Amino acid sequence: MKKVVYLLLFLVAFLKAQAEDFKTLEIGAKAPDFSLKSTDGKMYNLASFKSSELLVIIFSCNHCPTAQAYEDRMIAFQEKYAARNVKLVVISPNDDKAVRFDELGYSDLSDSYPEMVLRAKQKKYNFPYLYDGATQSTSQAYGPTTTPHAFVFDKNRTLQYVGRIDDEEHIGRAKVFDLENAVEDLLAKRPVATPVTKTFGCSVKWKSKSDWKLKEVESWKAEPVSLEKIDVEGMKNLIGKSDGRFKLINFWATWCGPCVAEFSALVETDKMYRNRDFDFITVSMDDFKVQEKALTFLKKKYASNINFIYGSEKKYDLIDAVDPKWQGALPYTILVSPEGKIMFRQSGIIDIVALRTAIVEKIGRYYP
Repeated sequence: MKKVVYLLLFLVAFLKAQAEDFKTLEIGAKAPDFSLKSTDGKMYNLASFKSSELLVIIFSCNHCPTAQAYEDRMIAFQEKYAARNVKLVVISPNDDKAVRFDELGYSDLSDSYPEMVLRAKQKKYNFPYLYDGATQSTSQAYGPTTTPHAFVFDKNRTLQYVGRIDDEEHIGRAKVFDLENAVEDLLAKRPVATPVTKTFGCSVKWKSKSDWKLKEVESWKAEPVSLEKIDVEGMKNLIGKSDGRFKLINFWATWCGPCVAEFSALVETDKMYRNRDFDFITVSMDDFKVQEKALTFLKKKYASNINFIYGSEKKYDLIDAVDPKWQGALPYTILVSPEGKIMFRQSGIIDIVALRTAIVEKIGRYYP
């Protein structure tokens, strides 16, 4: 009976999502106007690019692995065609409140405007990167089905090409450069040979899907949380174990204010990457006498990852066994490679973006 109920709920959610997929602009359509904020803090509309011979609009985002695989190609495209009066504009269509944590397994950033600003700075974008996540009205008007999805408009802002950037998401494997071919045709005053192509990538995260994220967080409550004892030898074995998985290990204590303050961000990080070759491990430096208190805290934080408590008064033995560079301050966080090598470390309050960037750079941003 439960399976039937779950199936019906899934079907209702699926049909609701399908009903809100918006029709993609057809060849010959005029470019819908917009007024959107860029990561440079400025507002842009169609008139902002009126001097450009061609206007290329690509709907893309921060988190999607396919979109990330095309970031450098978009930069290279604008470098190649800027002198020929072709303007690239990239619009993020996603509502970040509709992006689940388990959809962030290939990214260090979600799709909020502040995170878009960070990505633009990281990649040194040479094009406006516009945010449409607040209303999604522009995305509804253009109708992208995936990220990325390209639209090419001529001088009169009539749509002449819509579809993919090229024929292969994997970096360096493309053989057919559809977007460039369309631009070359238009610059040569020729009809576009292939005006419509299919796209591949992540679906647009419409606002209607925001309840999926809430349901994901709600489901964490049902996941079991445990806290086991560990000693120095156990810690050595844990770090040195070669099991093909990256290990994020956080040393903390219930009496440590920064440890408590940052813990939710670490748990969310685990929910992002736990479907990859990745384990999140916490080691409480509390005394065994407060093990129940530590476990209660972990349960409140939905820490269904691997949790240990050291408990011994011989703190320096553990510190020396873990990392010679650890001076003893809490919190302390390390990222350990599958071969047992410390790849990244942070002492004190965590810079969560720097940590997630370190993780995703090691486990990979793109589909293999």
